[in-house]
Amino acid sequence: MRRFTLPALLCCCAFASASAAEVQVFAATYAAKKREMPAESQPAISSFASRTAGTRTSPAVGNYAAPKSFTYTDPTAGRTTAEILRGYQPKQIVHPFAKIDPSVDPRLPRAATIAQERARAYTRRRCWRYVKEALLASGAIDSYPKSVNAKEAGDELVRDYGFKRLAIKDPYAAPIGSVLVYYKGRHRPGHVEFRTKDGFVSDFRSKTAQPHPLLGVYAKRG
Repeated sequence: MRRFTLPALLCCCAFASASAAEVQVFAATYAAKKREMPAESQPAISSFASRTAGTRTSPAVGNYAAPKSFTYTDPTAGRTTAEILRGYQPKQIVHPFAKIDPSVDPRLPRAATIAQERARAYTRRRCWRYVKEALLASGAIDSYPKSVNAKEAGDELVRDYGFKRLAIKDPYAAPIGSVLVYYKGRHRPGHVEFRTKDGFVSDFRSKTAQPHPLLGVYAKRG
């Protein structure tokens, strides 16, 4: 086993924290004192100095390209991609509050309030069931609807409960308490929800309307 003198150990510590240029200067200055050091320690220091002087900084990593969008799973729309905004957006999309239509049965806004109290943050895929129960609890209808799929809600409400289809194609223009029915595909049950003052509600609450074709907006006249 090799043994190092105190000067040799101090020299090694200095080399460990020095840059390549500093090592070369230090090696040149130290060369004059080599004769005074034990011969067995000289090869180790010389080898260490040569290795340290030859080190180079690793090349810098190239520019990182930040992603422009991200993908997430929406409770109702499924897998969705959204753009990542990296700056102040002066023009934000702000939807107006819904209004109360005095010609609409006042029990419908009450049904929307009941649905809000019972709704969750995320869908449980029971939108039509929650809307049915809220309509029944508010007294807007007198029996439990029999249809299973949400996309059939409008037809049943018109046929059996005296609802009318309103001439409204924009979900945000629907009055408070109205029932909105959406089509989500031939083999899918669809979606139904109430319009609230600042959004929509069924088995979950949402600030935005569904990104699906609107089959109709339905309400019962008071």
